[in-house]
Amino acid sequence: MNKSILTNFIALISTVLGFYLGNHLLYTVGLFALSGAITNWLAIHMLFEKVPLLYGSGVIPARFEDFKLAIRQLMMEQFFTKENIDRFLSTGSGAASSIDLTPVIEKIDLTPAFNNLVSVIENSSFAPMLAMVGGSEALQPMKAPFIEKMKISMTEISQSEQFTHLLRKELEQPDMIESLQAKVSDIIEKRLNELTPQLVKEIIQAMIKKHLGWLVVWGGIFGGIIGLIAALTANF
Repeated sequence: MNKSILTNFIALISTVLGFYLGNHLLYTVGLFALSGAITNWLAIHMLFEKVPLLYGSGVIPARFEDFKLAIRQLMMEQFFTKENIDRFLSTGSGAASSIDLTPVIEKIDLTPAFNNLVSVIENSSFAPMLAMVGGSEALQPMKAPFIEKMKISMTEISQSEQFTHLLRKELEQPDMIESLQAKVSDIIEKRLNELTPQLVKEIIQAMIKKHLGWLVVWGGIFGGIIGLIAALTANF
């Protein structure tokens, strides 16, 4: 059973039993515990839901735009600052040294490169000789080996220390850092625009639901303690 419901149920039973049994102590403890538990439960409910005539209720959906703005500011001002991006790119484990271009190179269609090579040969002094052996068609069997060798060479170049150094140096340029920051900001903005008040409410509820339940429990416990003190000191 939900701990909030269980707390309210125990407090209600104590109040009802105390009333019917004429037990002032049990009645007072139960009533104060029920008061504390219900008050905290209502406060939690009012965070997420709009309650008629209760000013300030539904604060999370109502402050939805402020919530999105706060997330964006947190991301851009604490994580994706120019200093942090520059520091990341400057370290040995930064983006430039950790990028593996092999998957990209494998997907590249190098057919245009081979076609350009054929075109260069056709427009060179080797053209008459090429024509004697069948023209450009005679070069087609070389296409697959050419593409394979090109990809191997490009992979080796991309993994060389010189390439990594040049890439890192280029990424560390002020204009590049500003461009990266602008792109990150744009990505965050687009993702935040996909959020709805209902989705934000569900996200926050999922994160803190377990802990909010304990507020009801402790509200009932402290309310019961205050009720016990009130009942014991009623005759003073």
